[in-house]
Amino acid sequence: MSNFGDLEIFARVVAAGSMSAAGRELGLSPAVVSKRLRRLEDRLGTRLLQRTTRQIALTEAGQGFYERVVAILAGVEEAEAFVSRRSAMARGTLKVSAPTSFGRMHIAPHLIPFMKANPDLSVNMLLSDDLVDIVGDGFDVAIRIAELADSSLVARKLAPVRRVLCATPDYLQENGTPETLAELAEHNCLTHQTSDTWRLEGPDGPVTVRPHGNLSTNSSEVIREAVLAGLGIALRSTWDIGKELSAGKLVQVLPDHHGSTNTAIYAIYPSRQFLPVKVRLFIDYFAELFGSEPYWERGVPATVPEIRPQPEGADGAETGGSGGRTATGPVRGGYRANGQGRDETAPAGE
Repeated sequence: MSNFGDLEIFARVVAAGSMSAAGRELGLSPAVVSKRLRRLEDRLGTRLLQRTTRQIALTEAGQGFYERVVAILAGVEEAEAFVSRRSAMARGTLKVSAPTSFGRMHIAPHLIPFMKANPDLSVNMLLSDDLVDIVGDGFDVAIRIAELADSSLVARKLAPVRRVLCATPDYLQENGTPETLAELAEHNCLTHQTSDTWRLEGPDGPVTVRPHGNLSTNSSEVIREAVLAGLGIALRSTWDIGKELSAGKLVQVLPDHHGSTNTAIYAIYPSRQFLPVKVRLFIDYFAELFGSEPYWERGVPATVPEIRPQPEGADGAETGGSGGRTATGPVRGGYRANGQGRDETAPAGE
């Protein structure tokens, strides 16, 4: 195996999280994998991985080396696909990270037709609301619900997000319907433990509300079930409760006020000059499926702002990295870039 093969083994070990797992993927024994890694480190004159009996971790030099190796391997894959005219098909393993609720509701149900169209592709999908290190954990793409700031990664907008205050008709009949934001203080507001304020926009501009209630949880799905059970008022995304709004099981409260319009659903992936076919096809598939007027908005009463088609070039634009404008700061929304944690603008399930 050539020196280039050692690079591939190194990248596979980092992505798989262990030498034995990488060996199974490559058809090599753990002993051979370990030998190739030692050969690579000897040739470079530096340690790339810290090894223990349970796990491996990148050293500082290994982190920088891994980022560059991934870019090289991606370029080779793209070049081979171009030469062999296989660019229409996705192959290999696609490692995806997505928020728990959104991934279960709007990613998983649509994977079957995508995978049937790409029979040589395997998908490894992690659903979690925890922060993930896209590069360090070896993810090809992450779905994030975020207010996009600058980033050293590349982000493509898949869909807008509309967040509304809502409650059941029974709750409002029993407790009354608030007519002003101040009256929310008289109601049971259901909140996420990571977000003690609601940042809203309305006729008078942005406003911050500090809600209070008898339920606080780290699970957005618990809040969803609680508001549907008539426990109180919650701030939820229409992708999460669109069907219930359309069916009248939930109604909007203070419809002139809504969550930040800067929040959207993005596909985020490491900056690289040549985007692997499997990543490009995955992102294109969901960008077309969701679009500027997502299917979950059908039948949902319109509030300010309405979901409208965006001007040409506004939806699906890429930012950061080599795929768009150069950026230097963080992308906020539930992942880590370059090993640093980022703040989320809202709990992922909201």
